[in-house]
Amino acid sequence: MTVRTRFAPSPTGYLHIGGVRTALFNWLFARKHGGQFILRIDDTDQQRNVAEALAPILSGFRWLGIDWDEGAEVGGPHGPYYQSQKSARYQDAVRQLIDKGLAYHDFATPEELKAERESAEKEKRSYLYSRKWLAETPADRARFEAEGRKSTVRLKMPRAGTCRFHDHIRGDMAIDWVSEQDHVIQRADGSCLYNLANVVDDFDMKITHVIRAEEHLSNTARQIFIAQGLGYPLPEYAHVPFVAEPGSKNKLSKRKIAQYLKNQDFKKIYEHGQNIAAVLGLTTSADTFNPVIVDFFEQVGYLPHAIVNYLLLLGWSLDDKTEFFTREEMIKSFSLERVNKAPASYDPSKLWAFQDHHMRALPLADKVERCLPFMHKAGHAADAAKVELIIRAAGDRIKVAGDILDYADFFAPDHALKYDEKAFDKRLRKAPESVRLLTAYKDRLAGIEPFDAAKLEKSVQDFVAAEGTKLEQIIHALRVAVTGKAVGFGLYEALAIVGKQGCVKRIEVALAKIGN
Repeated sequence: MTVRTRFAPSPTGYLHIGGVRTALFNWLFARKHGGQFILRIDDTDQQRNVAEALAPILSGFRWLGIDWDEGAEVGGPHGPYYQSQKSARYQDAVRQLIDKGLAYHDFATPEELKAERESAEKEKRSYLYSRKWLAETPADRARFEAEGRKSTVRLKMPRAGTCRFHDHIRGDMAIDWVSEQDHVIQRADGSCLYNLANVVDDFDMKITHVIRAEEHLSNTARQIFIAQGLGYPLPEYAHVPFVAEPGSKNKLSKRKIAQYLKNQDFKKIYEHGQNIAAVLGLTTSADTFNPVIVDFFEQVGYLPHAIVNYLLLLGWSLDDKTEFFTREEMIKSFSLERVNKAPASYDPSKLWAFQDHHMRALPLADKVERCLPFMHKAGHAADAAKVELIIRAAGDRIKVAGDILDYADFFAPDHALKYDEKAFDKRLRKAPESVRLLTAYKDRLAGIEPFDAAKLEKSVQDFVAAEGTKLEQIIHALRVAVTGKAVGFGLYEALAIVGKQGCVKRIEVALAKIGN
């Protein structure tokens, strides 16, 4: 048997990291067993679907390196891979179930159904539809239609016995059929609902393992009923735990960002991303740009592998000590049997630690390749050689690729450098001795060869000794004049990156600013 798994996102919004975790488990299982991973699009709910929302979903998976063998934009022998394109196929399945007496046309109105539910509540009994408006014959249908009623199609679920199946994560399951309602599988307008479409698609696409979020566990019995009624072989099931909110056991939601911002670790990541987005001129809001959406991490400059490595360990573990995996190690090690049943809490500080680890381990050339586009997006004519020098000097200060923007002033025109006005006031405007020293030192810069950190450090030390003053009398003024800031990586590395002519020009501009 060739293993075939699938993930079926709905194009109703941005790609949620909880969904990514489920897709990742499907992808890893398929890759480990030499099978195929299918990405199909669950767009049966046309009222909620947003066409433009599909692009960031597909882009997000590609960015994360979760590729698919068949599906949206790829095609394959078992399409269509969009549920909206399979209406006729679903209608045929509905007819088969009706013909077998496993489904029926129901002409109850919403008001009549509501009355039945309220009656059950009043009598303190479990609600079970009476099937009073069931139409089993053409004559029944004609009578109801003559009354102006419209019909849905419902499953005619068993009302005795037990549905049994095995779940790779939760073990042997048993669900009493009487607990299942007569679920609607076709709306009055003829469109079909998720439970039917899902079963038909899994059969058509030869899915062998249904690995999905635990909230779908409640769908399994009705889907087994549909599959058996249509004569389909059953796939194997595995229901993974949901990703929980930070510090909570409630399901993580992209609609509760305001609540999550009370978590200081979450807030720190969120504000860090917002600062980078502001420099890039991105239009953002907490609803569409936050650390539960993949697009956030991509635009801020996280490493996709760091995200994937972290998500792998949300509900799965190899042992009690191994945290960091290569992609190949993930595939080799993954198994459904090691997935935990309990929800896994999303920990922003842990995610940050994974990003920090993988960023530190990234080769310098790869860091340059990831950081350089951020300079270009911000409108700076940056070159790779200079970005490399900045990355070397900044070291571990660059946690995500977008952090390179903190050093955009190295690419600013010398005459247009922006200053930290508080630092400028303290270190230059109100420090006449520092200004005198800076003016005198400026003339020494032309004679420094080579213009590197080591030579610059010796030059400043020699100058201070000759002047009979302390080092701090000039270094703070020199940093503010050349970089515009009071703090940063090594001063001499910064001077070397700006270059001889740039340093001279920037000092002249700073001195002129004091005079003005």
